[in-house]
Amino acid sequence: MTQYMLAVHHRETDAEIDEATVQQMFADVDAFNKKVTAAGIWVFGGGLEPRETATVVDGRGGKRVVTDGPFIEAKEWLGGFWVLECPDLDAALALAEEASRACQGEVEVRPFQAE
Repeated sequence: MTQYMLAVHHRETDAEIDEATVQQMFADVDAFNKKVTAAGIWVFGGGLEPRETATVVDGRGGKRVVTDGPFIEAKEWLGGFWVLECPDLDAALALAEEASRACQGEVEVRPFQAE
């Protein structure tokens, strides 16, 4: 089976979501996590802290440069992800549809490179 990353993207407008909706999203994502775990296709996943907590490291040029905060200013950023083992892209896309409903946002699907 191929491993796929299902990446959840966030936008600046996501901050406008009310608390009841956030709690429903948490419950729906938890149910999705339990489903893929029970199906034996869960590899790894998790939500990420806000982009302001990021640290960027650049090791090029022989000297490490560390920068606090996001590398670029963007209107969209990675908020969390799942790594799932799926038999094919169609199966991964079907799961991404469920994940999108659960987290109420877009989910990008990308296969991992073959070893």
